[in-house]
Amino acid sequence: MSDLLTRTEYQAIADTLVFPRAAFIDGKFRAGRGDSLTTINPATGDALAEIAACNSEDVDLAVQKAREAFDQGHWSKLHPSERKGVLVRLSKLLTRNRRELAVLESLESGKPIADCETIDIPESIHTILWHAEAIDKIYDQTGPSGDGAISMIVREPVGVVGAVLPWNFPLLMLAWKIGPALAAGNSVIVKPAEQTSMTALRVAELAAEAGIPHGVLQVLPGDGPSVGQPMGLHMGIDMISFTGSTETGRRFLRYAADSNLKEVVLECGGKNPAVVLEDAENLDHVAANVVNAAFWNMGENCSANSRLIVHQAVKAPLMERILARVRDYKTGDPLDPANALGALVDGEHCTKVASYLGGEALTGGTMDGAFLPPTIYEVSKDDPRAREEIFGPVLSVIEVASAEEAIALANDTEYGLAASIFSANARTALRAARDIRAGTVTVNCYGEGDISTPFGGFNQSGFGGRDKGIHAHDQYTQLKTIWIDLTDPADGDNVG
Repeated sequence: MSDLLTRTEYQAIADTLVFPRAAFIDGKFRAGRGDSLTTINPATGDALAEIAACNSEDVDLAVQKAREAFDQGHWSKLHPSERKGVLVRLSKLLTRNRRELAVLESLESGKPIADCETIDIPESIHTILWHAEAIDKIYDQTGPSGDGAISMIVREPVGVVGAVLPWNFPLLMLAWKIGPALAAGNSVIVKPAEQTSMTALRVAELAAEAGIPHGVLQVLPGDGPSVGQPMGLHMGIDMISFTGSTETGRRFLRYAADSNLKEVVLECGGKNPAVVLEDAENLDHVAANVVNAAFWNMGENCSANSRLIVHQAVKAPLMERILARVRDYKTGDPLDPANALGALVDGEHCTKVASYLGGEALTGGTMDGAFLPPTIYEVSKDDPRAREEIFGPVLSVIEVASAEEAIALANDTEYGLAASIFSANARTALRAARDIRAGTVTVNCYGEGDISTPFGGFNQSGFGGRDKGIHAHDQYTQLKTIWIDLTDPADGDNVG
């Protein structure tokens, strides 16, 4: 990735963008049958484009085309190395258009352009490429069936997959889903969040240019009732992969129960702890990780460590370092690469985040339109800010007196997506990592692993599978047993 541009240069790119404005169905853009969506720049409040939204009729058409493509086998039965070649071409096209995608993502979502350029776009491209390279390196299995038979356990694509995306990482979550789903041979119908439709539409266009057959990757802009619910209830969709709120995730489980018992994979909310124990060392390093974990992407991150559970012995020196570091986190115009925080995604979300503000903040605490600087409160363990997912740049600090209290508090949540533990003692850190009930636990750092590690949660943070890694590839396939009898029929009845 080349160096970041200036604010003026990014604005020049923004001024020349051609916004995709229609659904992408059966290999081409076409008007949706629903009411249009207005895509708003959250930083300015200005309208960017009118998107032709879809409805249940469009869902029916997309499912029909997806099923036709799957049954024809132009993608589902294509040799793995040929599917790999197409996805490698897609990754190259994404790389060639990375700046356009970064600016489009920033304009739509309010994300800082520096994050789009250095994190979201490179990781999205790497995800597509990683799953492409995995296609022809995954082996099926044979079972221990004895001398009289051979049993083969083979993976087959699920069929028609619905991918329902969030607005906080539009491109990266798209890649997390279509990378393994397409690699496995499925047809995929994407419903982007209504706030952030355009990057998914542009990727679908590039996918067609790369050689993805018509009907294999389709994008249906629209709201939940018009597109998401019909997808969830559709008898022709074999699987739904959803990332978003726990409340909406529950709906997709109900939709599956009320339709064809389609497979459902959910990655939902989190109220993730950063646990700093008494023996934590290098508090400057700890502070850097805590600040990044809480405020990266304006805290609009399901794995954000929005709870700091800190031992009383190190609380004061750690907080001094955190507050000093936060002063360097500038908030403002997302297209200015000097800003670490951009705008919250829309007015409804601003209202939600603002409802958690109040009282004396250690820093921040005041909204300025769609902008909220890093905000820190010292709270009790029962304060709503310590228990509820705010999804904004708000860190709740809770003091504890022992490691046992810290771990108990870390687990005192309905969620279980991610956590971080800071300790100089390897045994203590590993014991805590085992005892914390979360899908990803980092030790002496913050993060989500890399593309090779599965990502998902316990409790109400997840259901049915994991994103990333071979585990993600597996969840877009079905296992089939093929049993071959090797005995001679002349030897008699060998059934059973």
